[in-house]
Amino acid sequence: MPTSLFWERRDTTGAEHVLADTRAGLVAKGTALAVDPIAYTATYELRTDPDWVTTSLDVSAAGAGWKRTVRLEADGGRWRVTTHEEGDLDSALAATGHARAGLAGIEDPDLLLGAYDVDLTGSPLTNTLPIRRLKLQTEGTGVAHRISVAWVRLPSLEVIQADQIYTALGDGKVRYASETFSADLTVDEDGFVRDYPGMAALKKP
Repeated sequence: MPTSLFWERRDTTGAEHVLADTRAGLVAKGTALAVDPIAYTATYELRTDPDWVTTSLDVSAAGAGWKRTVRLEADGGRWRVTTHEEGDLDSALAATGHARAGLAGIEDPDLLLGAYDVDLTGSPLTNTLPIRRLKLQTEGTGVAHRISVAWVRLPSLEVIQADQIYTALGDGKVRYASETFSADLTVDEDGFVRDYPGMAALKKP
């Protein structure tokens, strides 16, 4: 893996380290740590085709007394989702005063039909997927792209269809927006997020 990226979380205590290869799309192996809503470690492997359309995402999340995994596989915008669970995440959440988690995966994968990107909670790497797929790091300013993504929530690994909007602003800026939130991301020439206000910042080696 020729590229190493390390982000420090700003919204909570945590970090993400990714090893990535972008020579033919993206192959990435990452580890994310966070303490909110419960202390967990997540590891993942993400792959795209040469056009940066996501083809697979494998995620494993674990904490004290529980572990969950989810695998997403895509073919032409149609998804297959499989899960596995050990222990009891809900009991661990209840012990810290948090609400129950949703079930890992998604009941009806056809709800993800037409999604070409994944979004992993708290992961700046996954913002790079639509940025590179839509060539926003080189596109002129002002064009808004509404997309559908497969949002994988951490630590529950619940998978949700979500609508997002990406807009190139020029000068290394891309605006990310959902129904209730927006942020102007600072990205490098490869589309990797360097600064995600309120969420994460890339640490230089």
